[in-house]
Amino acid sequence: MTSQTSSPWATGRLCRSGPFPRRSLEIGAIVVGFIYWWPVGLGLLAWKLTGYPAFAEMRDAAQRTFSDAGVARPASRFARAFEAASRPTGTGNAAFDAYRRAELDRLEAQRRALEEEGRAFASFLDELKQAKDREQFDAFMAKRRANGGEGYTA
Repeated sequence: MTSQTSSPWATGRLCRSGPFPRRSLEIGAIVVGFIYWWPVGLGLLAWKLTGYPAFAEMRDAAQRTFSDAGVARPASRFARAFEAASRPTGTGNAAFDAYRRAELDRLEAQRRALEEEGRAFASFLDELKQAKDREQFDAFMAKRRANGGEGYTA
């Protein structure tokens, strides 16, 4: 009984970019790549794990991944989805669309009112800090005058 193996090593088949490299050479290249400059070793390891793709295939995959003048495709998809979600669309029901618009306007007015209150509170805190600073400075000057112009001693 004969057993046939279908591995590329046994059959002598070629991969997409040529014959399979010898294992000792490829492992040595990966180790040397990691020793001298780790991105080279990492690139060789990735090339090995992806099945030795030809450089033309890697270039085409990179062009498909990075399109739109350097913007990554997932980022541009996210941007388009965010734009679509932020722009209100009609439902076809005029009464619901009017209700929705009124509620969105009411919420926007509340948001503006909260922002104004936040700014007012921040200015109030600034005034309190200035008053406290002024009080501390006045106390320092009064103590200094009482000591006859000498430095402040606590």
